[in-house]
Amino acid sequence: MKRIIGLMSGTSLDGIDAALIETDGERIARFGPGETQAYSDSDRAVLQDAVDRSLVWGFSGPMPQYEAAERVLTLRHTLAVQRVLDAAGLAAADIDLIGFHGQTVLHRAPRSGVNGLTLQIGDGKALARATGIPVIHDFRSEDMEKGGQGAPLATLYHDALARQSGLERPLAVLNLGGVANVTWLAADADPIAFDTGPANGLIDAWCQRMIGQSYDDGGRLAAGGQVDDRVLDALMAHPFFALKPPKSLDRWDFTLDPVLGLEAEAGAATLTAFTARTVADAMAALGRPERLLVTGGGRHNPSLMAALGDHCGVVPEPVEAVGWRGDLLEAEAFAWLAARVDAGLPTSLPSTTGAREPVCGGRRSDP
Repeated sequence: MKRIIGLMSGTSLDGIDAALIETDGERIARFGPGETQAYSDSDRAVLQDAVDRSLVWGFSGPMPQYEAAERVLTLRHTLAVQRVLDAAGLAAADIDLIGFHGQTVLHRAPRSGVNGLTLQIGDGKALARATGIPVIHDFRSEDMEKGGQGAPLATLYHDALARQSGLERPLAVLNLGGVANVTWLAADADPIAFDTGPANGLIDAWCQRMIGQSYDDGGRLAAGGQVDDRVLDALMAHPFFALKPPKSLDRWDFTLDPVLGLEAEAGAATLTAFTARTVADAMAALGRPERLLVTGGGRHNPSLMAALGDHCGVVPEPVEAVGWRGDLLEAEAFAWLAARVDAGLPTSLPSTTGAREPVCGGRRSDP
């Protein structure tokens, strides 16, 4: 068993989740402390600038320079590691590995037999030097080089947790981050996973635009509005939903354009219904699970959780209902994936990303 700290910074740019686990990449022997560190407004502005320049670049021509963003990422992730060490009463020498996701600034899914491209910035070598701990990073590139979507990658960790928890199958695990993705765990088949559509990303962007808040606190904005069915139908007409899984999204593949004519409350209600409906459509193609477990920030939104129940026909439960740590789950997943890279075990399967074969994706940087 190895002691590993996993680090995750999502597309919402809200902060870093860090978690310590002890694992061999198959079983989780112990869950250590975890920390969530919010980005400052200035940090977020630097990272958003990197995303904005990446969207203009679009994998065409000279790559933008990311020095400022990578300095922010190295500093903040180093501090997050130290906070976990302090909480655990450990030193860097007590940790075997760090699993470092980095910050996704651009993702282009495969199309028509052409491999996709993805970019997570973050200097693994710099983080290894700053912390004194070996770092596993760049988890997605090899999967995409082998024809995969490069996402979702937490799927096999969901499977390991479900096995360790003895949960009945079929089981669905829904992650509501900037984008929503589902893991489907059947009793007698490899896990299935794919992005279902936007989740918090559009809702957060709408709240920032309309009321100057970074998210719909308590789902209250959506609760005060009525769904506009015409606009909802326009949102559902996006070509992503006609694609068969496995499939993946960039956080910025969808825009607020269809809702711009609505009042703040109606727009929030419609975007919340949009997320719920796209999840329900994805679930309907898979079957009816015994349970629908929800992780990610969206599980804290009562309006979104209620809409999921209405559309899916299954009562969604936060993953805390089965003893999992929803705020730290993705950080734990990248710790677990780091152990699998170290052991030469697959981090993705054809059924989870569409890669041509099982992939062990990740690079190691030593201090």
